[in-house]
Amino acid sequence: MTALRVALIGCGAIGTSVLELLEGDTALAVAAIVVPEEGVAAAQRLVPGVPVASRVPVAGIDLVVETAGHAAIEEHVLPALARGTPCIVASVGALSAAGLAERLEAAATAGRTQVQLIAGAIGAIDALAAARIGGLGSVRYTGRKPPRAWKGTPAEQGRDLDALTQETVIFEGSAREAAQLYPKNANVAATVSLAGLGLDRTMVRLIADPAIADNVHTVEAEGAFGSFELTMRNKPLAANPKTSALTVYSAVRALRNRAAALAI
Repeated sequence: MTALRVALIGCGAIGTSVLELLEGDTALAVAAIVVPEEGVAAAQRLVPGVPVASRVPVAGIDLVVETAGHAAIEEHVLPALARGTPCIVASVGALSAAGLAERLEAAATAGRTQVQLIAGAIGAIDALAAARIGGLGSVRYTGRKPPRAWKGTPAEQGRDLDALTQETVIFEGSAREAAQLYPKNANVAATVSLAGLGLDRTMVRLIADPAIADNVHTVEAEGAFGSFELTMRNKPLAANPKTSALTVYSAVRALRNRAAALAI
């Protein structure tokens, strides 16, 4: 069987981890790594033997996977979809930007292809999306992370994260607001929203907790189907504590499902 030729957008913490996990996979071949022009030389040193470019190649690519954020979706994913190349998007939080989800859908429709949003660091997305069909009443997401995971975010305004001695609620509101204020932490909130009630009707609470070392995600949903509560305690990605390691595994699973004869 011919290997699926993949263009990987981004060579940061998630992208490099995806590359490591795909090493030796005969069903998937990373045919190109796409980074900004100024990062091409560094990426070439990091991954010798893999072509590095500042644009997704127009030919020779079967699938695009994005691990680089909002700008990459605008610059690379939308054009790839429009010319008919299927894409996998990891930066789901970027879809909190007004109109971006609709633009992705329109580009995929124009190219007669599909864009897939990965579940990332959270589970039960299949159950939530199924429950929406029957009628969802409420969905609430709570994200609890160590204080260091909130550094460089609005959580630092008016408080010293290093001095926290007990759990502190740093945000409470809609998923859209959460994703806009905490874009590097709120992919889960956006994913839960898009599978369920949408960005404006999904309630979010974000917590800095000095008593934990893992990233803890809880989803509570009620509706015609009944109710469920899911809690996941994810190890943070060593290279980036704002991201759960499960995000990388989710991206690799999505890639392997594209190449597999039997997928689940």
